[in-house]
Amino acid sequence: MTRAVTRSPQAAKRTESTDLATPGRGLSRRGLLGLAGASVAGIGLGVTGDRVALAAAATPGAASASAVYPFYGSHQAGIVTPAQDRLHFAAFDVSAGVTRAELIELLQDWTIAAAAMSAGQDIGEYGAVSGPYDAPPEDTGEAQGLPTAGLTITFGFGPTLFETADGVDRFGIVGRRPADLTPLPHFPGDDLDAGRSDGDLCIQACSNDPQVAVHAIRNLSRIAFGRAALRWSQLGFGRTSSTSTAQATPRNLFGFKDGTANIKAEEPDVVTDQVWVSAADGPAWLAGGSYLVARRIRMTIETWDRTILREQEAVFGRTKGAGAPLSGGTEFSEPDFALAGREDRPLIGAAAHMRLAHPSQNHGTKLLRRGYNFVDGNDDLGRLEAGLFFISFQRSPTQFTTVQLNLAKHDALNEYIRHVGSALFVVPTGTPDGSYVGAALFA
Repeated sequence: MTRAVTRSPQAAKRTESTDLATPGRGLSRRGLLGLAGASVAGIGLGVTGDRVALAAAATPGAASASAVYPFYGSHQAGIVTPAQDRLHFAAFDVSAGVTRAELIELLQDWTIAAAAMSAGQDIGEYGAVSGPYDAPPEDTGEAQGLPTAGLTITFGFGPTLFETADGVDRFGIVGRRPADLTPLPHFPGDDLDAGRSDGDLCIQACSNDPQVAVHAIRNLSRIAFGRAALRWSQLGFGRTSSTSTAQATPRNLFGFKDGTANIKAEEPDVVTDQVWVSAADGPAWLAGGSYLVARRIRMTIETWDRTILREQEAVFGRTKGAGAPLSGGTEFSEPDFALAGREDRPLIGAAAHMRLAHPSQNHGTKLLRRGYNFVDGNDDLGRLEAGLFFISFQRSPTQFTTVQLNLAKHDALNEYIRHVGSALFVVPTGTPDGSYVGAALFA
């Protein structure tokens, strides 16, 4: 569907009734300055430029251009939402001198813009093409004519938002910091780049159209100008896990099916037990939220491509074609780790990736994975700069550290990968209509 170029009387009426009548619905002055410069200060955020109709809201498992996932709800979208095919992930640092009130204002502005883009709308009262000719457009416009393609926008807060590395409580929230929100440990084999790790804030934009995801991060970055600066970002393609039983299991860049045993949205009891923070976990403001782990994993593609098939399958513990456990069956068959083959050795070796990551080897721990492949050109030696941008959501970071420590110490896959980026964020619960993301933290 195409976007509206001018505001109709109906659109103007809808803007007045749904936005301006509710306190906090208009984009702040600083947000407007970030979008379009001082010449348009004072313009509020409207809902012009619809790309899709909300009546076409997606059904569970949908992965199409017409899918729409509302931003407001009991949990943030982009967690148990059926994993889309494209990602743009960004981490930000709050700028020096920004006050608590200005941070809240930024989160309010981001909420308004994220809700509009998730609904297939331009940001700003006039959007990309209908504003004054002597002012920069409020919306950058590269999503003109495109549907939302299942866009979800998910926000997270890093440990340094609560307290800097040198112990400064910039925003008066250190007392509300979750006990589990501490920097991830340095695991054996980590080769981390500080420039691709950590951050005060993060935004995960997922869509089935890469341009829609990029558009979201681009415009949220503009809104943040003067209040938060981009620290690092990552583009991803080809999801490496399924979060719905309606989705087929995808493959990673090593050619193997990835995420076969991932938590699915159709397992509400497992999601509640393993993904959502409960009221008993504390603090109260985080109930219904989750923890996001991001790891940039570089794959040594050239070495892997010269490895014989038998060794590749032994490394993963699965067949490369069907993705079945080497102990037999189909992709979704439960592995038999005791079943032995030649010379009485287990068919799934002690160092096989799938054995070490299996819940039975990690005290029942499960993760909800939402990773993506990435290819960022070549490095200075001509090797492919490619790998897996790993993302997982879990009720507590200890779930991830339990599994990762097991893998870091023993995984045969370590010969072919390097962890080069790492970050942990707490993801607030969903945002009620009329509020803003993370509001309970500042209440």
